[in-house]
Amino acid sequence: MFYDNKIWIGESNGEKVCIEPKMANRHGLIAGATGTGKTITLKVLAESFSDAGVPVFLADIKGDLSGMCRPGVDSEDMQKRIQKFGLGECGFNYHNYPAVFWDIYGDMGIPARTTISEMGPILLAKLMDLNDTQSDILTIVFKIADDRKLLLVDTKDLKAMLQYVSENSAELAAEYGNIAKQSVAAILRNVVALEAAGGEEFFGEPALNLSDWFFSGDMSGRGSINILDCRQLVHDTTLYSTFLLWMLSELFETLPEVGDMEKPRMVFFFDEAHLLFKDISKALQGKIEQVVKLIRSKGVGVYFITQSPKDIPDEILGQLGNKIQHALRAYTPADEKAVKAAAQSFRTNPEFDTYEVLTAMGTGEAIISVLDADGIPGVVKKCKILPPQSMMGPISDEEKKQEILKSNLYLRYKDEIDRDSAYEFMERMKKEEASEKQEQAAAAAAAKEAAAAEKEASKRAAAEAKAAEKQAAAAEREAARRRKSVANAAANTIGRELGKTLGKTVGGSFGKKLGGNVGASLARNILGTFLK
Repeated sequence: MFYDNKIWIGESNGEKVCIEPKMANRHGLIAGATGTGKTITLKVLAESFSDAGVPVFLADIKGDLSGMCRPGVDSEDMQKRIQKFGLGECGFNYHNYPAVFWDIYGDMGIPARTTISEMGPILLAKLMDLNDTQSDILTIVFKIADDRKLLLVDTKDLKAMLQYVSENSAELAAEYGNIAKQSVAAILRNVVALEAAGGEEFFGEPALNLSDWFFSGDMSGRGSINILDCRQLVHDTTLYSTFLLWMLSELFETLPEVGDMEKPRMVFFFDEAHLLFKDISKALQGKIEQVVKLIRSKGVGVYFITQSPKDIPDEILGQLGNKIQHALRAYTPADEKAVKAAAQSFRTNPEFDTYEVLTAMGTGEAIISVLDADGIPGVVKKCKILPPQSMMGPISDEEKKQEILKSNLYLRYKDEIDRDSAYEFMERMKKEEASEKQEQAAAAAAAKEAAAAEKEASKRAAAEAKAAEKQAAAAEREAARRRKSVANAAANTIGRELGKTLGKTVGGSFGKKLGGNVGASLARNILGTFLK
């Protein structure tokens, strides 16, 4: 409950235990065994920040936070708690909160998408469980896309880039180093598996713009409470943790430095926080540690919710200034060791044994240590947590869908946009290359056909010339024969007449006949000699 400009969490022997708003960005922890009241504590804190005008993000693992959009329901038990804490005099009343529901699958909330480029190669490698070599190659693929100014929006863009890199690995090696086709193929298989796990819905546009969460949730100036439905998402623990890490990284990279503020710009509550650190590389854990350390200077508070503090790496646990520890159970020696470590992490209160209290508390009780106005951890106190002002249980899925449709942000994000990006560019390039090859093939075929036609024409011309030459020779022979025939006839006539005349003179009639024959033969022989 937001009271006296403080985040009122609970009460310890009549003393109000509160978080100073200006210390809320020093992060926090809500821990405890199952059934000890972590969800109620989470709701009380989220409501208080909203009343203070601070936007909130909640990861709803069990689906029991949706009731925050409805006012609380009065009961005899609630009246007893209100009277016990004196809440009536402090302005406690049942009311709803400006909740906005999100879902990366778009089923039980406004679609919460991001793009491949915004996710980046480091988180994407974690999401696909790539080894070091494959992670390095994925980074190279992103670099090639950046150098060519190609947008990687969705999974089909990434697959197109991987195929391009594989097909052109030899040419790219000179500039980017050796790129093993086997590793590219392995990454491609992981992308296909990611699509089957919901990656097609998660990656796309319009991408979630986290600045939409910084506006007031209603006319009264309360901060919006953004609830991510994780009932389906948590079954893919890698996708769940990667999405949460992406949000932190995105805020870290986009928000400006603001230093210390009177209250946070935004507060994140990450349920099942142990999933964030499960099986992650040292490089990624180092990135998370860096973000958690530095993001407070950008006015963002991060609160981890988990069963045991040991679920959080020590480097990050040491950054959590506001700690709310519900009961822990020690059933095994390992559990006992964890409980002792949790008890020793608090500043000792001489009034009680922290370890004994930690194992004996009931539901709705917690030991709390918060930073004072000077940033000094307070002495641990045993507290009873306040009740929430909104409805404790969830609303029905049908009611939730109606709330989703009423949101102004629904129209902005409901329809996916598939704009021109790497896939479309690669498809155009393939078509252009295919068209160019087709044109080249057509040109080559035309050239071949022209050459064949030219060869055939040359062959035909040669044949025609040869035939004409033969025809001319034959005509010449025919002309010669005719000339010879005419000459022979003329010579024969002339020789015969001369022979007749000469024979008649010499031998009378017989001499005339003989002379004619001899004259004709002699004339033919003489003319034939000239006509050869």
